[in-house]
Amino acid sequence: MNQIFEYTNEVNDVIVEYDVMVKTRDGINLATNIFLPSDKGKALPGQFPALLQRTPYNKSAEARMEECYFFARRGYVVAFQDCRGRYASEGGFTKYTSEGPDGYDTIEWMAKQPWSNGKIGSFGLSYSAHTQAAAACLNPKNLNCMWLDCGGFSNAFLTGCRNGGAFELRQLTWAFKEALESSEVTNDPIKTSAVNQQSIHDWFQRLPWKKGHSPLQWTTDYENYLLEIWAHENYDEYWEQVGLCSATYYKEFSDIPQVHLGSWYDPYAKSTTDNYVSLKTMKKGPTSLVMGPWTHGGRSLTYSGNVDFGAQSSVEGNLDVDYNHLRLKFFDYHLKQSEGDWVTRAPVTIFVMGGGSGRTNSEGRITHGGKWREEQEWPIARAKSTKYYLSNNVLTLTNPPDDLPPLNYTFNPDNPVPTIGGNISSGLPIMEPGGFNQKASASFYGCMEPYLPLSSRPDILVFQTEPLVEDTEITGPITVSLWISSEAVDTDFTAKLIDVYPPSEDYPEGYALNITDGIMRAKFRNSWTTPELLEPGSIYPLSIELYPTSNLFAASHKIRLDISSSNFPRLDVNGNTGKNPGIDQVRMSTKNTVYQDADHPSHITLPIIPT
Repeated sequence: MNQIFEYTNEVNDVIVEYDVMVKTRDGINLATNIFLPSDKGKALPGQFPALLQRTPYNKSAEARMEECYFFARRGYVVAFQDCRGRYASEGGFTKYTSEGPDGYDTIEWMAKQPWSNGKIGSFGLSYSAHTQAAAACLNPKNLNCMWLDCGGFSNAFLTGCRNGGAFELRQLTWAFKEALESSEVTNDPIKTSAVNQQSIHDWFQRLPWKKGHSPLQWTTDYENYLLEIWAHENYDEYWEQVGLCSATYYKEFSDIPQVHLGSWYDPYAKSTTDNYVSLKTMKKGPTSLVMGPWTHGGRSLTYSGNVDFGAQSSVEGNLDVDYNHLRLKFFDYHLKQSEGDWVTRAPVTIFVMGGGSGRTNSEGRITHGGKWREEQEWPIARAKSTKYYLSNNVLTLTNPPDDLPPLNYTFNPDNPVPTIGGNISSGLPIMEPGGFNQKASASFYGCMEPYLPLSSRPDILVFQTEPLVEDTEITGPITVSLWISSEAVDTDFTAKLIDVYPPSEDYPEGYALNITDGIMRAKFRNSWTTPELLEPGSIYPLSIELYPTSNLFAASHKIRLDISSSNFPRLDVNGNTGKNPGIDQVRMSTKNTVYQDADHPSHITLPIIPT
């Protein structure tokens, strides 16, 4: 008979069975550490609820096992597994696309073990969230609840791997870092020496990489994965695989209690909110959303990049409980039927950034501030969609006149706009995530002297409001609608929303804080599956979806929108040839034009929360 646990603070000992092999449907063995509640060195009798985490980052790394010990000490059996082809697991590693079946098979194996009472939950950050979503797409019958932290693709083509048709180059830095630690390299002294001699900074000046002639040439799994995913520029069957596109499988997706936790400066901010919106509508759930101000995985920090949000901004600062105990409440409620306060939580919890003093704190970061707020839905129903029109370097609520001339600039792919913060993970040492003053610096890859504000570049069009007379909160999805033309058959258009601080004692030049951004490769303006080249000189409408956000633009600040055609090294640079820049070596400059007259009213639509 299954043992029933009540919510309790009691803590037991733990024993670990290392490298238990779980056989998958195709005969591959996945190495799994099993953490068992114990007493005096012996596993406790009875059957327990179980938790699963799957990782490509070494299940036996001591720091990664700490949360497994935490849950096992509190009455759970925890299975922590190396993904296929990683560390002690068999098979070849193919990023993302094996995780659905492997996760499903592992959950079914766990349910049959003598220590299992059949109730299984899952948890994990980033890739370990992707593995959860992939398994849930196959609806394993013994998965009862899950907690996805900063991951779980809604559609990797639209966000996470590609973005508006452009490719996210953090996939390159991720592959390079993981190749250094792969067994293929570490078990071969010659390969170890060869890989350690590679400079990722130098290799980013040799894009696109060529098969057999890249810094991944010594690790074929990683090189094959990267070049394959980069080559799939159009939306096709490749992108609809389990593990890359939960949206395709929402109908089959597990209808279980689930938490989607993300952050405004995370590359999965859109995936997190998109998954929540769709699954909340389609499933009984309950489904919850938590969005903080952090960078990827930074839930216990109070800052993102050079921006501090205050002690209250971490998970602990908001909920007066550490992250493990927060998840414990969730799992205890749904797997142990314990009485607790989890069920009383609002379905949506967001952190509204902004409202701070703007002074420099003791760590040298700007004090941007912010506060947590509970909501009943996302997007927020009371938000008022407000159009700000582009008008000769001004953002205005006034409709544009008939005769306003267009603005143009030269986009040179060999001199792209450098990335200064944003929604990035796994980007170091090439790119750094978070919020920063949008001013060039030697600290950021691609910046060159003179180190001036990005707004001074001739290839960036800048539009901003007058100083705000009152606080203005912008919370929700954001869209930029442009009318454009180009002398090229294809090009990119980028948009970046910025909170402009007025000059102050600490920042006499002001401070231009990046809030969110987006991009659109023009040939995909009408279809992701069937690109349409531009006719040079013809005028086209084009829409750019920015990452969702929540920010209070304080009185005296300005709302700014920057329009350009590149954001490197965050995103690959369009060569303006109409071909995939992940394959084509040719680049050429072009003149790009943005229209702003009454017949072509380019604008940004902002979700403003009424005061």
